[in-house]
Amino acid sequence: MDMVMKFGASSAVVIFTKSSCCISHTIETLIRSFGANPIVYELDTHPNGKQMEKTLIELGCHPSVPAIFIGKELVGGANGIMSFNVRGNFALSTVYNMHEEHVYVYLVAIL
Repeated sequence: MDMVMKFGASSAVVIFTKSSCCISHTIETLIRSFGANPIVYELDTHPNGKQMEKTLIELGCHPSVPAIFIGKELVGGANGIMSFNVRGNFALSTVYNMHEEHVYVYLVAIL
């Protein structure tokens, strides 16, 4: 479980997918349309993919992919993301980092 949670917290948006899953591709495209740049882990090509898939199922992801983390929190799978989108519960949050002099844009799921 630690590996999935660590990877899920590694970026503002993280998607666990399988390369053959067309729903995963659709969700990734939707999230990118909001300007987010998610990190994508394809479980069928990752060396620890089978163990990560087992963990996602234990966390309640049925089916196991796509599984989406936003803001270091598991927000669910395709149904949850599509529901957020239909209800208009996605927002972009802009953060200015003074030390790095960069502007970061985050996708936020409003629960």
